[in-house]
Amino acid sequence: MASSNDRPGETAAQSPSGGPTASRAAHPAPGSRPATPHADPIRLLAIRETPLSLDEVFGAVGDDAAGGTALFVGTVRDHDGGSPVEALGYTCHPSAEDEMRRIAEKITAQFPVRALAAVHRVGDLVVGDLAVVVAVSCPHRGEAFEACRKLIDDLKHEVPIWKHQTFSDGTDEWVGAC
Repeated sequence: MASSNDRPGETAAQSPSGGPTASRAAHPAPGSRPATPHADPIRLLAIRETPLSLDEVFGAVGDDAAGGTALFVGTVRDHDGGSPVEALGYTCHPSAEDEMRRIAEKITAQFPVRALAAVHRVGDLVVGDLAVVVAVSCPHRGEAFEACRKLIDDLKHEVPIWKHQTFSDGTDEWVGAC
């Protein structure tokens, strides 16, 4: 029997003494953490031409031992340097995914990472599209924030991904990884 004090995913049960106690539902709620720990904290690394999913990246970093998860989402904005942006295209070097892995391994060695995920989009994007999504889970929020910031900063500075911006006045420019 459920009471108004029950939390989502829990039902009231009887303790051995006859009083109510909380118990987990038989099936975990969507988005719940995996019950089995993963050997590799690097759960998802990809460069894709298809739209990115926040749910996929967030779901990849779920971990019962993580007390904090930080997520960064980079979107295509409508301007750059004061000039209106119409669209942009991302392209990458064939070594880009290998470089992403090297950075991810460095982050997991530097911070107490329980889980890490990073996905970058390539191809033609428009204003509002997701360009990059990264997430890191750690035992505590401070570590998660620091690791996530280091991850996105290093990806932007070191992974050979370039963008070709098209402005509303018809001009365009290539911009390096950072």
